[in-house]
Amino acid sequence: MKGIDLSERYYYEHGERMVTAKFSQYQARIAVGLVGDGSECYGFDDEISRDHDWGPGFCLWLGSKDYAAIGRDLQLEYENLPQSFKGFKRLTSQWGKGRVGVFEIGAFYKKFIGLPHAPATFDQWLYIPENYLAACTNGKVFFDPLGEFSRIRTEILNFFPDDVRLAKIAAKCMSSAQSGQYNYQRSVRRNERYAAQYAETKFLSDIISLVFLLNRRYAPFYKWAHRAVRKLPLLGEFLYVRVAEVLASVYERKHGIIEDICAEVINTLKKEGLTDSESDFLLDHGPIIHSKIKDENLRKRDVWAG
Repeated sequence: MKGIDLSERYYYEHGERMVTAKFSQYQARIAVGLVGDGSECYGFDDEISRDHDWGPGFCLWLGSKDYAAIGRDLQLEYENLPQSFKGFKRLTSQWGKGRVGVFEIGAFYKKFIGLPHAPATFDQWLYIPENYLAACTNGKVFFDPLGEFSRIRTEILNFFPDDVRLAKIAAKCMSSAQSGQYNYQRSVRRNERYAAQYAETKFLSDIISLVFLLNRRYAPFYKWAHRAVRKLPLLGEFLYVRVAEVLASVYERKHGIIEDICAEVINTLKKEGLTDSESDFLLDHGPIIHSKIKDENLRKRDVWAG
């Protein structure tokens, strides 16, 4: 059973009954779900995941006034729920504390993105790591009658403002080209194996991030990035397969696959109306994309920003 399904059933069989019995006057003001860190929040959990920070558990989100009124008592009642469910018990490591239980809505989001609300300025959007944005919008909201938790979630899921997205796409074009099309081959020729390995890893990381940006989705924690990219409608399956080919190939073949990846990404950038350059060097497309930014102050920033 997937962890998120287990947790949802756990809530409806035990958590809902507890809330109804102990906090009925607040029930229409409590959001419930499972969102945040952990493979189960992405649906990527398996038997290996079950050795730590996995098992029946859920989040209860309250507005600030309600949290002040009942937060502590609700947490105590949550901790008194059955420890085992459907044959599973939640195993919590010293690093995994605080993933489930009772949260004030603003504090929950602040834990991930440093803000109690959705980002509102270009700077806020630019400098929050994408995997943090992914983590606070993954999973599933089981129940949210008040709608405040989901309102912030939806604002974040609406993705970066267009200008910020363009800045990030331009930056990833530049960095992907530098590591994959330029430094990788030069490192191999110099027999700098560490540099070559690093350049390969950097390229794969940045090109996956670029494809997430093209799909208007946040790239998750690196451990799940390759698996998650496969689900994307634009270039997802292509990149999933080609990344695996790079990893499985000898040094002599890797550069050709990297060039094939860049060529397909460039074709997609053209189809999306982001560039009209005929260059096969991905770096050359970065400044063109960056020039499309409408906000003058953001456009004047270094193309590598973001």
